[in-house]
Amino acid sequence: MTTPATGRQAASDTAGPGGLRMLDITLTLGDGDTAVTALADVSLTVAPGEFVAVVGPSGSGKSSLLAVAGGLQRPTSGTVHIAGTELTALSDKERTAARRHHIGFVFQQSNLLASLTVREQLLLPLHIDGRLDAAGRTRADELIEAVGLSHRAGARPHQLSGGERQRAGLARALMTSPAVLLVDEPTSALDRVRSAEAVRLIAEQTHERGTATVMVTHDTAIMDAADRVYEMVDGRLS
Repeated sequence: MTTPATGRQAASDTAGPGGLRMLDITLTLGDGDTAVTALADVSLTVAPGEFVAVVGPSGSGKSSLLAVAGGLQRPTSGTVHIAGTELTALSDKERTAARRHHIGFVFQQSNLLASLTVREQLLLPLHIDGRLDAAGRTRADELIEAVGLSHRAGARPHQLSGGERQRAGLARALMTSPAVLLVDEPTSALDRVRSAEAVRLIAEQTHERGTATVMVTHDTAIMDAADRVYEMVDGRLS
């Protein structure tokens, strides 16, 4: 693991066409006297196949960072580039399409649909996008095997442990071969052993599949698997 660097220093590196590049991002929420600066001049570059962790307490701006990186929130100023596309220059409809094709999200809670099996969870994004075919079904089975859930492919969320649900969520996020993977507090509901396993799995899949991965967490004990670690305090990376 490298020593921490400032966001400004990291942004001087080259992310490549498949990576993530955030430059001079400021996000201000609210107006007038109630305005709050959630992100302050943040710059971050993540190359394909690189796993970056951002640690910090609640309210430090970590979730805002992911929201802007994933096109869920438009920044007040600055630019975001993903897979060679300037996300911040797109219309709302275009950003939605970019998220669907280029960005994978792993949420704090797995957000699996209660009525679907693990395999069906993975197939759903392709079905929605009109791209479900034999190759997609094969990819789903390969990802389920990669995260160690082949024996649970027919199980529904209530039949899975917390760790299994997180692994299913990771496999679903990787289903569309995203250029960027954004991971929000993946270990908050797991014990120490399961937390370490989940983060190791994220690191393995990042390196094997060449995604540019950003994980935000308050848990400093799980950072050893990351290639780089940043600290976020009051909306600033250091």
